[in-house]
Parts: sequence; structure tokens; C-alpha cells
Amino acid sequence: MIKLTIPGEPIPASRPRVTRHGFTFTAEPYRSYKEKAHQVIKQQYLDTPISGALHVQIKFYRSVQKSVSKLERHRRLSGLHRPTMKPDIDNLFKAVTDACTGIVWKDDNQIVSTKSDKFYSEDPRVEICVERL
Repeated sequence: MIKLTIPGEPIPASRPRVTRHGFTFTAEPYRSYKEKAHQVIKQQYLDTPISGALHVQIKFYRSVQKSVSKLERHRRLSGLHRPTMKPDIDNLFKAVTDACTGIVWKDDNQIVSTKSDKFYSEDPRVEICVERL
């Protein structure tokens, strides 16, 4: 099993944008996050990309909003209340799997089984576990 951690607030994947003149580009802050995540993963995973079917489990830890009460903050940090607002978990998953492509696995079409969770934490990060099936 491969375990990786990307420190910092998780950022969702955004759709490619198209200018009036037909040029396609990736918007910030996703572009910066993907580059940062790519570098962090390169530093943590030094082996060759895995081939074959994979199970990927990803846990997204985001920070608690400053506007909530102390009681609500405690509920969120203890896991009683989980993040139910944006960003969507599938967009978070896409951002991380895109960053891992070419480093941990050859292509993200190798992922045949997944589990994703969103949590609150005082230490925002993304934890990735990859298992060969």
C-alpha cells in the first residue's frame, strides 16, 4: 500500500476555460494547486508508476470556517458534523488523481475502486492510499 499526504487546503479541479478567440486554459487556483501537489507527490513517491487495476482511498481535510461558534467548531473537529458544502467531493478527487497521474500510476483509468471522505481539521491536507488489486 502506498500512502501519500499533500499538505494544505484541498482545491477542486475546475473545468477548462475557453477565451473568445478559442484558446483553452486552466484557471487559478487549480493550476497552482495541481503543480504543488504534483511536486509533493514526486518527492514522496520515488518508484516507477504502478500498472494494473488500483483501489484509491482519499481523505480530504479542510479547515473550519472562522465564523462558526466554539461549540460548532468542536462538533466539526470531532467528526460529528462533516463538510456538506462545496467543493464537491468528485472535483476534489479529480484534482488529486490528476496530480498523481504519471507519478504514482500511468493513467487514472487504472482506478477501478474508490473511497473518498471529507473531514474538518486544524491541519488541512489530503491523505491518499493506493492499493494494487
